[in-house]
Amino acid sequence: MFSRYKKPGQTPAAKPTTAPVENPTQPAAEQAKVVRRAEAPKASQSPTEDKAKKRKQRLGEIKSALHRELLDNLNLAALENATETDLRQEIVSIASEALEEMGVVLNREERNTLNQELFDEVTGLGPLEPLLKDDTINDILVNGPQQVFVERDGKLELSTVTFKDERHLLRIIDKIVSAVGRRVDESNPYVDARLQDGSRFNAMVPPVAVDGSLVSIRKFKKDKLGIDDLVNFGAFTEEMAAYLQAAVSTRLNIIVSGGTGSGKTTTLNALSSFIDNSERILTIEDTAELQLQQLHVGRMESRPPNVEGKGEVSPRDCLKNALRMRPDRIIVGETRGEEVIDMLQAMNTGHDGSMTTIHANSARDGISRLENMIAMAGIEMPLKAVRNQISSAVNLIVQASRLQDGSRRMTSITEITGMEGDVISLQEVFRYQRVGLTSDNKIIGHFTATGVRSHFSERFRMWGYDLPTSIFEPIAAE
Repeated sequence: MFSRYKKPGQTPAAKPTTAPVENPTQPAAEQAKVVRRAEAPKASQSPTEDKAKKRKQRLGEIKSALHRELLDNLNLAALENATETDLRQEIVSIASEALEEMGVVLNREERNTLNQELFDEVTGLGPLEPLLKDDTINDILVNGPQQVFVERDGKLELSTVTFKDERHLLRIIDKIVSAVGRRVDESNPYVDARLQDGSRFNAMVPPVAVDGSLVSIRKFKKDKLGIDDLVNFGAFTEEMAAYLQAAVSTRLNIIVSGGTGSGKTTTLNALSSFIDNSERILTIEDTAELQLQQLHVGRMESRPPNVEGKGEVSPRDCLKNALRMRPDRIIVGETRGEEVIDMLQAMNTGHDGSMTTIHANSARDGISRLENMIAMAGIEMPLKAVRNQISSAVNLIVQASRLQDGSRRMTSITEITGMEGDVISLQEVFRYQRVGLTSDNKIIGHFTATGVRSHFSERFRMWGYDLPTSIFEPIAAE
């Protein structure tokens, strides 16, 4: 059995058992009471539900025992060169022999499910694998070993997936973070990482996570969403897309603003499709997510400090180096700290067309966030000088929002037109107008121009993008 992948000099594993061990110091009558109490179904559960729960628990114990035997007997180093077919056959062989030794009989469906789960445990991320393969799921949220939530179409729901215990969950977390050279433990209880497919991963473990490890995975779309896809999904209109194409092509500096999960990175990806293929682009991110299709793209990723507290590479370090690498455009995945001042300086010193995202609820809030980040960076500048820097650097703020029904919309496109006294002057060009709710809590609304002609119309015309005046005319609600 499993001769090619068995560890050298390995003796056959002892027959696994899951039988309860009696306590010799406990009277037999007391032991019987304990057994009866353990076997008695809860009053709130039907016999069928209780039987299914016990069956699931028993299958979990069997899988755990088989997984231990796989780890004890398989030569994991040799598996790196094994084909998927060979490995599956090996796992089926081991599982069949072990089940026979244990005296366990499973039907075909249960056996196939068990073999697939064992394969996921050895080669993948265990219980998370089927969720990662499900294209209808956008987010996976783990609250301890027994609660795994998923998000579909903007709505959260509790899945049937569970981990055996906290150790099982910690082992999967460690498998993910060690693959990208990071670590998580009691001394460093939180971590950001990236899965092999590019999905964003964040984990926080005990003692900081009180009721068990917390994991969030923002899944990476295999198919990159373009402008046409977002228009078809109703994220914005063709008129807004034409305006954004002109804005990106004429090298306006753009900030995509929005809350968590509002689609900022997706919007930034879509906007980048308008960049000419001849331009040199440098991207800077905490975890590399952007999917730029241009030929000349340099990707950089910041790095946290190591175990000794050394070796950190911050987004600001990456940005400073990027300025020395002759970029035509700089794209920062998210601006959240002291790198903001370098980003604004880059926008002001010949790197037109740069883009970034920030967390904010509106264009005006986005301006305030930029001011606060400059203040937190420890740079002492008069408020008016800070606002002058922002108004001359940023041309456009695109507001992405996740609405209460789970839909994602580009709710506002706002231009920065300069300063009026000590205040930055903004003008909204497009907005999403909400008018009500349906009986099933779906938002009723429409996109409309505000009637204000773009401040950059002359710039667009000079660059060959002469937008018709009709796209700036308001649309009445139907």
